[in-house]
This record gives sequence, structure tokens and C-alpha cells, in this order.
Amino acid sequence: MVPSPLALLLALGAAATALAEPLRFVDCGSKDGSIQEVNVSPCPTQPCQLHKGTSYSINVTFASKIESQGSQAKVYGEMLHVDIPFPIPEPDGCKSGIQCPIQKGHSYSYLNKLPVKSEYPSIKLIVKWELVDDQDQMLFCWKIPVQITS
Repeated sequence: MVPSPLALLLALGAAATALAEPLRFVDCGSKDGSIQEVNVSPCPTQPCQLHKGTSYSINVTFASKIESQGSQAKVYGEMLHVDIPFPIPEPDGCKSGIQCPIQKGHSYSYLNKLPVKSEYPSIKLIVKWELVDDQDQMLFCWKIPVQITS
């Protein structure tokens, strides 16, 4: 029997979660959900040291306050209070560990990757990660400080 991609993703997420410590984060407007935990792996201390050419595992556990057919992630690098869009490989929350449709009162583990490209500048900034529902309302929004390094 060949494991499904979702089963592999969940197993990898569970393994990454076992190594990750919950992060201190700022909730930046979660309206339609409540964040229970944010993990970035590897990030043993804050601010997270993000090394160029490396990909980081993101795992957010949240409870939904609404029903939604789908969800989309939006990620930004915030510098001087300006949000600069940050591309991620899979913005569809339904392909990132969340079983859709999203149901009110259920908890979900959102799993994704944050690739740090070699051409990014070495800089301190805030990573802002949003997951929006069908109505473009925030299921969750969190921020953490990071340092991009060589």
C-alpha cells in the first residue's frame, strides 16, 4: 500500500511538531478563528533565524468560528509597517492539511512551508501570515519577528 500525499504531509507535520517549540506570536486580527498554537521548525529561539536557501515548516493549530468552503494563505514581510507580499508554494489552505469544507467549532492543523530564497537580503523583519475564508475574512493572522541570514 502506498501512503497518500496527505498522509505523508500529516506524518511530516507531526514529526516537525515534535521538534518544534510553540512560538510567542502576535495575533493580528484573527476574526473567524482562534489560534491555539504556532510552530515554525526549526526555530529554537526568537527572533527566528531564517537561513537563505532553507525551507521552514509552519504548523498552526486553530479553531474555526465559521463555516467556509475553502481558505487561502497570504504571507507578508512587514518592514516599517509596510506589508510586502511573500510568495509561498501552496496558498490553498485545503491543500495544506485542512480538510475542507471548514466547519464551525472544529480544530484544524494548517501545515505549510516557508522557503527563504538565496536572493533575499539579510534583514530583520516581521513575518505576517494570514489565512482567509471564502468571505476574505481572517481565520487567523499571526506575526513573528525573524532575522534572514546567510
